Amino acid sequence: QVQLVESGGGLAQAGGSLRLSCAASGSITSFHAMAWYRQAPGKQRELVARLATGGSTDYADSVKGRFTISRDNAKNTVNLQMNTLKPEDTAVYYCNALTWSFSTYWGQGTQVTVSS
Repeated sequence: QVQLVESGGGLAQAGGSLRLSCAASGSITSFHAMAWYRQAPGKQRELVARLATGGSTDYADSVKGRFTISRDNAKNTVNLQMNTLKPEDTAVYYCNALTWSFSTYWGQGTQVTVSS
């Protein structure tokens, strides 16, 4: 069973930065991809950023140029550096892991609140 634990959420002012981390219970290189999703109140969960094992990345248009997904294989962590935060970035952020057999795992989520 894969366990994902997020950390680093909190309160930031508009224009500020936060860094989220996701610690996996196993080697992240064993996953097909890892990603960050978010869900704002009353909205559907949406993809924020995805990092495939080969290194390719995908970002939601709303965060391109502001957010960066990265990984530390030695620490089995995936990080999301969020810069130039906007109030519309306020959401619960979830770490996601996709295995090669296309099983998916989720973390418990971490709240990010951006004040204007």
